[in-house]
Amino acid sequence: MPSEEKLSLTKELIAACESIEWQVDELDKAIAVASKDPALYGIDEVELDKRRKWTTNARNQVKNVKQSVVSGQELHGTSTSNFNGMRHELMRLPNAHQPDQSYHYRAKDNDDFISSESDRQLLLIRQQDEELDELSASVQRIGGVGLTIHEELLAQEKIIDDLGMEMDSTSNRLDFVQKKVAMVMKKASAKGQFMMILFLLVLFIILFVLVFLT
Repeated sequence: MPSEEKLSLTKELIAACESIEWQVDELDKAIAVASKDPALYGIDEVELDKRRKWTTNARNQVKNVKQSVVSGQELHGTSTSNFNGMRHELMRLPNAHQPDQSYHYRAKDNDDFISSESDRQLLLIRQQDEELDELSASVQRIGGVGLTIHEELLAQEKIIDDLGMEMDSTSNRLDFVQKKVAMVMKKASAKGQFMMILFLLVLFIILFVLVFLT
């Protein structure tokens, strides 16, 4: 087997290992989310345990294959068919020389589960986005109501201030008038008393004439 082809296949296998490790990590995250509320995702504890075991086994298998590729223990003197066999194993494809229908079904099951969990995660994210949008709209509405109330309070405060100023002005005017009246009464008190006495005297004379002389 040419060294260039071997190097290319080695890189391809390592890249496949890293890709599968990432997918297994994502599946672990999806299982962790689903385990918090299994009923929401339509899954039970038995299925969750089954998936946890699968991810553990898959991670161990990928780790072993990756170590073998890196160390060269499995690659030394191997043929292209062996490389392809390792590649098929990593990609969860049945071996062309030893077809295994049940393995194919298990691999398809796992792919369907990953796809289903990814769809559920996307749906959950969309639901959270919708809830955040509704919450943002509610906050904006509450903010608008609060701003309106604040403006009304400022307007009422201005009215109260204006009323207070008018009351102060009226009170000052009343005080001024009272002082003026007091000053006038004080100045006209003696003259007023004399005029009152004179008026009463004239009235007495008129009444006396009307009563006794007519």
